[in-house]
Parts: sequence; C-alpha cells; structure tokens
Amino acid sequence: MVQRYQDFIMDDLSLTCLGAAGTVTGSRHLLEANGTRLLLDCGMFQGRRDIRTRNWAAFGVDPSSIDALLLSHAHLDHSGYIPRLIREGFKGEILCTPPTTDLCRILLSDSGYLQERDAEYANRKRFSRHEPALPLYTQKDAEEAMSSFRSIAFGTDFDLPGGAKARLNRAGHILGAATVSLDWQGRSIAFSGDLGRFGDPIMCDPAPIRQADYLILETTYGDRLHETRDAGEVLAEVVKRTVRRGGSVIIPAFAVGRSQLMIYFLWKLRQAGQLPHVPVYLDSPMAINASNLLGRHIGEHKLSRDDAEAMSASVEYVREAERSKEITADPMPKIIIAASGMVTGGRVQHHLKTYAPDRRNTILFSGFQAPGTPGAAIVAGADEVRIHGRTIDIEAEVADLPMLSAHADANGIMAWLRHFKQPPRRTFLVHGEPHASRALRDRIESELGWSCAIPEHRERFDL
Repeated sequence: MVQRYQDFIMDDLSLTCLGAAGTVTGSRHLLEANGTRLLLDCGMFQGRRDIRTRNWAAFGVDPSSIDALLLSHAHLDHSGYIPRLIREGFKGEILCTPPTTDLCRILLSDSGYLQERDAEYANRKRFSRHEPALPLYTQKDAEEAMSSFRSIAFGTDFDLPGGAKARLNRAGHILGAATVSLDWQGRSIAFSGDLGRFGDPIMCDPAPIRQADYLILETTYGDRLHETRDAGEVLAEVVKRTVRRGGSVIIPAFAVGRSQLMIYFLWKLRQAGQLPHVPVYLDSPMAINASNLLGRHIGEHKLSRDDAEAMSASVEYVREAERSKEITADPMPKIIIAASGMVTGGRVQHHLKTYAPDRRNTILFSGFQAPGTPGAAIVAGADEVRIHGRTIDIEAEVADLPMLSAHADANGIMAWLRHFKQPPRRTFLVHGEPHASRALRDRIESELGWSCAIPEHRERFDL
C-alpha cells in the first residue's frame, strides 16, 4: 500500500522519500517506526531552479524529531543540507565512515562559504530574484555541524535509536563512500548510496550485499553504459589537439573524486610521455584538501603512499585567488582543473568567462551533468550560458569523458544486484532522472524478476 506521508501516522516501519525521488539530487530517505525516525542521507537539491527551490521548502518532517542520520558519502547532493537541518533543530548523531567525516569537514565548510559569497555577490550586482539574497547556511553553520558527526569504520556493527542495528560497507564511488545495511523491526533494509565502478583505478570495488528485505537503489546511470574507450587515450588526444592550436584545456571537475581521477590520468600520461609539456593546475582549495586526504587514508583506496605523493606532486596546487587570476591571464597553453564539476559555482566559472569564448580552447567535462546546470547546457551544445549574471558565449571546443564517471553504469548496477542470494521484497529506485529509473526498473524486472517501485517526491511506503 502506498500513501502520502501526511495522510496518516504510522506505528510500524515505513519509508518516505523526501528527496532524490524523480530526480538525481537531494538524497533524503526517512525510515520511521514507533515514533523513532532515522534519516538516510541529507542532501542539497541541485540543478534546475524548480528543483533548487526545494532547499528552501519545509523539510517534510520536523528536523528535531529525527533521531539519527546515516550518511552514505560526502558529495553535497547527499550531505549538503546537513548544516541547515541542524540549524532547524536536528540534535541527533550523524554516522558515517572516517573519510566521509573528513571530506564533509571540507565540503560543507566550503559550501557555506560559497553560499555566503554568492549571496553577497548577487546583492552587490543586483541579479538575484530575492531581496536580499541569503545563503542557505553559513560557513560557521557548517563548521559547527561537524560536532554532530561520529565516525564508524567499514564493516562495524553499531546500534541506532529505536533498537535498529546498522553496518557500513564499501560502495566505491569516492573516498569513504558506503552502502548502508540496517536491521529494524524484524526487517532488513539496504541503501546503496551511490555505487562506484568495478575496476576503478583509485577506488575499491563496491562490496556485495547478500540479503535485504527492502533495497533503496540509486539509478543515476540506469539507462546508460559507460564508453569502453580508454580514458587516458581520449584525454591525451583532447590535450594534444588543443595545445596544437595554442589553446588551453579547462576541466570543470568535482572537487572530490573526479579531480583526483583527472590528476591520476594526467600523471600516468606524463609518465608515459603522452602529455604535451604544459603546466597542470588544480585550482580549487577544496579539491586540494580532498586530494591530501588520499595520503591520510591509505588503505581506503588502491594507491600506495608513494603513488599518492607522486600523483599530487605532478600538478601545481593553487589556493590563492590572486594566483588563480594570474593563471587565467596567462595566454600560454595549460590545463586547469577547477570546481565545480557542473559549473554551478567555484573558480571554474571565472575561467570559463575568459576561455569559453575562444575557439582555440577546450572545455572538457569528466562527470555527470545534472539537468538544469550550466554544465549540462554546455555539453548539450548551448551557444551561451549565464554566469554571474552575464551571458557567456561558448566558442571553445566542448569534449566529454563519460567513461570517467564515478557511478556504476546500468551493467555495473546489475552486476552488483546479482550478488543478492534472493530477491528483496521490493526495490525502490531513487536518485535518477525518470527515464533512467524506468529503464533500470525494466531491466531488473525482466532479468531478475524483482518487484520494483519508483517513488515520487515525498511518497511513503509501508515496509
């Protein structure tokens, strides 16, 4: 039976999808039993304006009534609402792996800082629809939120309010990413978070889950397969042809995951003599801090300490804004890796204002572009985008490396599902655009014979 959350009060176990339902962002899934509420992820909505406005809507339940939060990983579409949730009254613990705690300390602080800065810039330039423009939360809010985090090692059983027990296992994807296995009210629930790829050069493979009565499964790439072309070869071709025409390569990259993988491939190409002699810059303080965590968490990924250090030494880290401006003004060919990966903020926007109108240059994307973002528009062939209230012409070559995605594709998800010894009673398909979720549902039902549901926003299910 399916009913809307607000229709009645439940005294048994239920699931309500407060986000990442019918969209690929804002991961928030509420489990409730006998007055206890557990939240899986607490993400920020990103992308289209109508989706982003959900960040400002009422959360769906009183945040003070949520007893604990289990966090799958640090990406902002899974963690980015946490400071706001705490500001609105949440007082429970946030449980996640040690690398996720460290990454959230970086990402949430940076998110608060950028929101404050963007609000100030919008007010100064008067291009906001709101008067005054306000941040969703501040850097101080984000830093204070870290006191609520409790780190749990992979594979460790731990107790939760209401008699629930849980365990975090490796999901791949990014440093610290976990799947969640939870036993509560005599039922077992598994949450995939975001699944990584088998055979990733840096991250460990997703660990199997053998059994669950109910599964909450991401579907980001549920309708797609990753290209089989060698990513290093394609990257080398893009850099070589751009440098030959005197241009620079601008790589919008997620600060956590994609930036480190781009550095890895560029390092390997340089070792093999396949990279032109141009400087490589990582122009993102947040990505620099995230890269440094690889050395802190040796054993949580595939790199040795020596390789992690050599990889980091192969690029120039740019922290200061003045140095970033110098690099932008330098006409010589170069490679600039800068956040954000979907061109929704960060220093990459400033670089694109300079480099995008020049057809000698290349804008190289390396990850998923959510609908409604400037990155998605550029990849789709837009002639112009709006950045900081200005229209920017896109004359540069636009290239894409979809094979570098941190997400498992449809085949990868199906391979992970085949580790289950028996079908879950029901599988809930979330964190995907509708076409992706429907495509994966059809495959799961036809190939595995499982029962699937595609939740709508704020839809509730009895478990």
